[in-house]
Amino acid sequence: MRVKTLKSRVRLRINKSKGAVFTPGDFFDLSGRDQVGRALRELVAEDTIIRFGQGLYAKAKRSSVTGTIIPIKPLPDLAREALEEKLKVKLMPNADVERYNSSESTQVPTGRVITVKGRVNRKMSFNGKSIKLRNVS
Repeated sequence: MRVKTLKSRVRLRINKSKGAVFTPGDFFDLSGRDQVGRALRELVAEDTIIRFGQGLYAKAKRSSVTGTIIPIKPLPDLAREALEEKLKVKLMPNADVERYNSSESTQVPTGRVITVKGRVNRKMSFNGKSIKLRNVS
């Protein structure tokens, strides 16, 4: 019987997961911090997952148009999932989106500005596109 490696066990857990965002802490029950980090780096190198922030990874797929590796969800959706579910940060409604939805503004919001309650100092980006966090008390 073949012994499964840590990398294959991490890959299996990622494939079976319904969520798209992962942190190294999700895999600490399999092994230690260094080994999990090494397995995640190898999966990033194999284009199975992408890294879009410090300690934030997401499922990836190959683009049918360009052939490059892209996340399975848009970056703003990944950032919201990471903040709410993984980092336990409370998200607030964005004022720009509310103004656009109520027809007070004609500028279409990009979705790359996320309003959070409290102080959060986290950088999230992929392929030159980044998410800005707006702190509200």
